[in-house]
Parts: sequence; structure tokens; C-alpha cells
Amino acid sequence: MTYIHPPRYGPEWGSGGVFGLTYYKGVLYYTLSMEGEAHFIRDDIEEIYRFQHLGPGPASGGDTYNAVDVVDDEIFFGGWVHNPAVFKGKVNASGEIDFRNKYSHVHSYNINERSIRLLWSESIHDEYKWAGEISQIIYDPVNDRLLLGRADGHVNLGLYSLPRKGGKLERISDVPGLKGSLFLDYACFDMQPNWMTGIDGVQCVDLSSGRLIKYTVESWSKISVDGGGVEIRGSGYALSTYTRYYHFFRGGVLVGNPVEPCIDEPRFIRLFDFGRNPYAPHRSNALPVAGGILAPFNAYTHGFLHGYRESDQALVKYYNTIVGPSVLVYIAPPQARIVMALGARVTSMTKKGGEIIIGYSTTPNLGGKDATPVDAGFKGLTIVSEDELLSSQPPSIVFRVYGWMVGDGFFGGIPLTGYRDPYLVVYTGKPNKLLIKHYDAGLPPELIEETSVELKEGRNRVDLKGYWGIVSFKLENSDQGARIYIVLN
Repeated sequence: MTYIHPPRYGPEWGSGGVFGLTYYKGVLYYTLSMEGEAHFIRDDIEEIYRFQHLGPGPASGGDTYNAVDVVDDEIFFGGWVHNPAVFKGKVNASGEIDFRNKYSHVHSYNINERSIRLLWSESIHDEYKWAGEISQIIYDPVNDRLLLGRADGHVNLGLYSLPRKGGKLERISDVPGLKGSLFLDYACFDMQPNWMTGIDGVQCVDLSSGRLIKYTVESWSKISVDGGGVEIRGSGYALSTYTRYYHFFRGGVLVGNPVEPCIDEPRFIRLFDFGRNPYAPHRSNALPVAGGILAPFNAYTHGFLHGYRESDQALVKYYNTIVGPSVLVYIAPPQARIVMALGARVTSMTKKGGEIIIGYSTTPNLGGKDATPVDAGFKGLTIVSEDELLSSQPPSIVFRVYGWMVGDGFFGGIPLTGYRDPYLVVYTGKPNKLLIKHYDAGLPPELIEETSVELKEGRNRVDLKGYWGIVSFKLENSDQGARIYIVLN
């Protein structure tokens, strides 16, 4: 097994990562993106598929959303591929790629036969646009089919079904859905009609009747445990447990019953929300571990260096400011607990016995004119013990937040369980007031208390020892020059 993959040829934006990590029936599968390589490892023998069913190569891409599921003796994997990849070159420091050979795809790997089949692919062969990538695969055990989520692209977005043996794609919903999960006897996906805003609700397919049920969030502040809204709700990943559907996105998690909200109205729990900074659970996956949820939140999933317009430079400041390390959070209601701090970003995870295998990348996906002929990141695998992860003390962490990121909106959502001496250091340019909301991750989640702290001009220390759940914050008056350090010891 290769534990570190250095930068190699793979024309695209920035870096991909180790995606789709799955250990199943003695086989460890992952796709190395942007190199466009699907790896299948067993007994220290590694087979590499370079998507030759789609073109002559060399390929780039592969998958950047963890589109994978397993059925019987097959591993189904999907995503997108450039084959052959075409780098258009650079002007000064800005680079572009050609999208005419970009394909969306679904493949299957037969474990017994050690064979790969292309089940479906699609390309619109446009220089600047592409068909919706496959970002989620959910096996429908009632109808023996694959349900596919597609939200990243320009055409053919929504929810689709594909026969398990391959064949014609059938559209189920025209509302873009990026990520999803089985929930009871439904398959639920986010609704993301505007990718710049993020998710507006949840759409669920009844596996028995085929009926499509939609739950739309009319007001995020009304369903928020801390009473505040949330902006830029880019979808992350989903998982079902405790007869609830959990959908993680930038800003936190939506949890509840989107099919029958009268039984359990979905609620928004703010987690690691730092305003317009893209710290988020993007391009990763959650794991069910010991009955709870192991969920990553990433420090630097998306970056931005060279824009198309002069006004794009404002985004550089938001995207490239690192707030803190990536973290793994273990949710076992009513607690949410930080169990590990890591660098850059976690791209996928899987379990193998008592071990958790973590895929990572040191470099973000980039945007604008940031294309390069190589994957710019170091990517690899880290293995940790499940027992040690769940029994250890939470790591010491500092988050650095600026007033220009958060304005006068709510931010934070920091789990304090296990910390003995957590506190804030706030540097302000004027007297202000800090509102603190204290809540839990229970089912349903509950607001425990709220307090207000007076801030003087200059340096302020705010003790958080009295809080045991999750805390979020709000400056009464926006202070663009404020610096806020969240110190967890």
C-alpha cells in the first residue's frame, strides 16, 4: 500500500485527494484524484485502473465527492474524468484546461473476477462546460438499482436511477442533489438549486412507491438551535442514524425527519461556522463508528488565487485565510466531541477492523484560472486506532477568527466536551458585547442557556469553563478589525 502520493501529472484545478475509500471483502478501494487512478489493493497486491474504458489517456480527475457503494461482490464507483486530459497552458500565472473530454461515469469492480466494467458515461464535449458529475451513489435494495446524485455541472443535474447491470439513465428529480444517504426506507439527497447559496432542503425517494417527497427550509433561523441563520450552505455529506437523517454542510448539520417533519421537525445545529470562510465538511464523508457518527470538518477544501475579474480578489482573502486545523468530531447524542486535529483536509475515510483509514490532501481544490498540469498536493493515507480515537482526550486547538469574516452574524458552534480550560481572547477596536449561545447535539437538540459578556476596547479574555456542550457566538456590533482566538485546552 502506498501511504504518500506526491504531485504527479493531472491537469485540473489545484489538488484532488484520496476519494471513495472503501474496505470491502478484503479489498481496499480508492480513487486518486486528480491523477485519474482507481486503486484496488488486496494482500499487498495493488491493481490500478486509469479509466481506459473512456479514452486513450493520459487521464485526470476520477472522483472528488466520494461516489461509491458496495453490493454483493461488486464495488460501484463513479465521478468524472478527463480522458485524454488537455491543459491549455498558462498566461503569466493563470492556467486553464479544456473540458471537451470530460466524462461523468459509473463503473463496477467485481471482486471475484478482478474485472472492471463501464456501466455508464456521458460527455457534452464542450470547451468550457460539462455534464453533471456523479457525486453520490446509493444502492436501492428494494428495486435493485443505483440512485445517483448530480449537482456539479452545467446540464443534466438532479437525481437519476441506473440499473445495477448498466443501461439507460432515468431522471427522478430535476432539482440538483449533491450528496445523500439511505434513511429508513427512503433515499434522501440535498436540494441545491443554486450552488452559490447551497442547500435549501431535502428531497427523498420512497423506495417502495417511487414517490418523491420534498422538504424545504423556509427559514434557517427558525429551525436553528441558537436562533441564528446560516449563509453559503454548500453541501458536505449525509448519514442516517437514530431514525434521523443527518446532512452536514458548511455551517453545521441539519438533523431530523425530512419525510415526516410532524414527527421530528429537522433542526439546524451550528458547527464550525466561521462566516464567509470556507471551513466546512466539503468533499469528504462521515463514518458510522460504535453507533455514533465520525464527521470531518475541513480547514482548506477550496482555495482561490487567480480570478477572472478584479473584484474576484476579494474572495482570495476569504478563501485563503486558514482559521484552524481540520478536525474529526464524534457525535453521540447529546454530545459532540472533537477527537482529532489534522492538517489541510480529510478527503475520505473507511473502517478496516479496529482501524480507521483516513485519506487526505495537503492542497485545496482551486478555482478561477488556477488550473495546473499537475495535481499540486501531497495526498496519502493515515491509519488510526478506533479505540484510541474514541477514548483519548480531545486535542489542544486554537481557532483564529476575524471580524471581517463574521460581521454581526452568529459564528462558532464549537464542541467543548472534554476540555478543561477553554476560553476566548478577543481583541476589539471599540467597546462591544458578545452573545454566547450554549446548546447540545441531543435528539432533538436543545438550547441550554444564553449569556452576554461586555467587551472593552483592546484585549478581552472570556472564560468558557462553565460550558459543557456546544457554544456559538455573536458580536452585537460588527467590528471588521476584531480578532477572536478560540483556545481549547
